[in-house]
Amino acid sequence: MTTPSSITVTVPATTANIGPGFDCLGAALSLYNRFKFSIADSATEVKITVTGKEAPRVNTDKSNLAYQAFVKLYEHINQTPPSVLLEIDLGVPLARGLGSSATAIVGGLVGANQLAGNPLSQTEVMNLAIAIEGHPDNVVPALLGGCRLTASTPTGWEICHILWHPDIVPVVAIPDFELSTAEARQVLPKEYSRADAIFNSAHLGILLRGLETGRREWLQAGMQDKIHQPYRKSLIKGYESVRSAALNAGAYEMVISGAGPTLLALTNSSTSSKVVTAMTEAWKNQGVVTEVQALEINTTGAICS
Repeated sequence: MTTPSSITVTVPATTANIGPGFDCLGAALSLYNRFKFSIADSATEVKITVTGKEAPRVNTDKSNLAYQAFVKLYEHINQTPPSVLLEIDLGVPLARGLGSSATAIVGGLVGANQLAGNPLSQTEVMNLAIAIEGHPDNVVPALLGGCRLTASTPTGWEICHILWHPDIVPVVAIPDFELSTAEARQVLPKEYSRADAIFNSAHLGILLRGLETGRREWLQAGMQDKIHQPYRKSLIKGYESVRSAALNAGAYEMVISGAGPTLLALTNSSTSSKVVTAMTEAWKNQGVVTEVQALEINTTGAICS
């Protein structure tokens, strides 16, 4: 089989944690970054161009994360990476808790695997992605799509596909300020009480049943968390005001998307437009410019064309 001379990888944004699923639960969303890799004839190792709203902020040298992941796969299969032209089209905001780094890692690995003739299985690509990212909650749904719960085992990872009721609508409120994952992790305690661990275990179980059934009470209870949100919400201006507005408009509950500062509300199709308006106005009243969207769950993960 001949290998392609160029490949475009479309990778969805992700929302991680969804409350109590810290570092293990995530879902793919209908926002996308696209990475086109073309074999170059020149001796230049890589030439990178970026389009999109935040394009000037993306590195266009060999430190680019998508390119680093591209090289990592070739190193893994003991091959020299080819010279490439990399064209990136940004649709996922940077440093907002929507998995932009995960899209780059997955895009780079999948693109390299395709150009190399698919020497690695999807599971092997996934394992590399988790190793680069350091945790599975974003890269797994970015690669596979849907909502995924990931658990480590002595030999690797077990991935569980979590059913997502078709009437549950994810609404994301993306503010015009950033919060780095490193900063968001610094505020977390080094140890937790047994009571907090039990709390999160119980509420994660209820959340999974709520996502499957769409049952309001289970979603309301299940999105509660004592591991990261009590510490991180102080980093997000207007958090409580936006949450109150979302709940009053009919949302089941609101949580921090990933490390933040994007906020995620889950609601249903009949109230999603009200929740969008309410969250927009609440943050506007706090002096924060925001983009609020009702999205869908992406079910395909990374796709090649």
